[in-house]
Amino acid sequence: MNKMIYLDNSATSFPKPEPVYDFMREFYCEHGVSPGRSGFDASIQTEEMVFETRRMLMELFNGDGDPNRLTFSYNASDSLNMVIQGLVKKGDHVITTMLEHNSALRPLHHLELDGTIEVSYVGFDDHGYVDPDDIKKAIRKNTSMILVNHSSNIIGTVQPVGAIGKIAKEAGVLFVVDGCQSAGITEVDMQAMGIDVFIFTGHKCLMGPTGIGGSYVMNGVPIRATRFGGTGVRSAQLTHLEEFPYRLECGTLNLLGVAGLHAGVKWIRENGMQQLHKKEIELWDRLRKGLQQIENVTTYCAENTENQNPVLSFNINGVEAGEVGTMLDVDYEIASRTGLQCAPKVHERIGTIDIHGTVRLSIGPFNTVGDIDTAIQAVKETAEMFRK
Repeated sequence: MNKMIYLDNSATSFPKPEPVYDFMREFYCEHGVSPGRSGFDASIQTEEMVFETRRMLMELFNGDGDPNRLTFSYNASDSLNMVIQGLVKKGDHVITTMLEHNSALRPLHHLELDGTIEVSYVGFDDHGYVDPDDIKKAIRKNTSMILVNHSSNIIGTVQPVGAIGKIAKEAGVLFVVDGCQSAGITEVDMQAMGIDVFIFTGHKCLMGPTGIGGSYVMNGVPIRATRFGGTGVRSAQLTHLEEFPYRLECGTLNLLGVAGLHAGVKWIRENGMQQLHKKEIELWDRLRKGLQQIENVTTYCAENTENQNPVLSFNINGVEAGEVGTMLDVDYEIASRTGLQCAPKVHERIGTIDIHGTVRLSIGPFNTVGDIDTAIQAVKETAEMFRK
């Protein structure tokens, strides 16, 4: 593990900053009790940490001022299911894109299969970007929601969500943004961008652990609860509570996950999100240029650093992506991700669906120039091997 070059940060950032590990252990050892369920000191202090984490995330996303509208879940897939099912009704039309992850595609598809909604999939151009005008053209009288992936987990392009949000507001359509690959590394301003619901996960750029994610729902968004249970509040009431955070939360929180997310957000604030992104995108550009100089290697939608996150997909022409990934692992101890990466419509568009996807390299805050140069050399030697 000490020798491994980890370039799979789009799946899960690794390693985490040391303060994240430290805070999770220390807090859980001292305050590992249910928050807000009792009046003793440890429970109150735990609830204070949970509320402070809500507040920090609300500020990071520039929500509309109520930290309790920041709710936690298992992960982004869990939140996307709750948000989609809590907002649509029978007969609705939903617009999404071909950039989406299965965490959005599958809930939408199942609702379409059972006849609840209709779904339109807007494509992206050869550079990897959705044209807001294509979103506008897809709006119908019964369109109730536009759902867009802020940053692709395959090609790393950052979409013009501000322009799309403006279109959604003018049309009176709810705008939901999947921020799994952007939260913690790309600026998110829900108010300025016209975002009604923002979805995040904790274990990627927010530097938290797995098993924690959530959403921020702006005031006035008519979302229904889709699961019901204990809240520790007004227990004699048999109907689930309407107020936030309880509307989208029930049962005991993943306290260890919230603690890790708390420390991760603090670490990002201390180190500066823009500075972290600058370093990572410089490494991405070095990787991009290096791979594009190798004969018989194809990169996808990797042209420059503008509106880009540090995710790069490539193939060695004529070679299965899985085989390349195995060789990078076994021969060079480089961790990558191969295949369709849970986003099949991206691969349909870039022409890699029939060749079983791509090799994806994704950079994190602890990668170095040495990591990138080693990866370039490894791909070069692997490509040369298949030319012999």
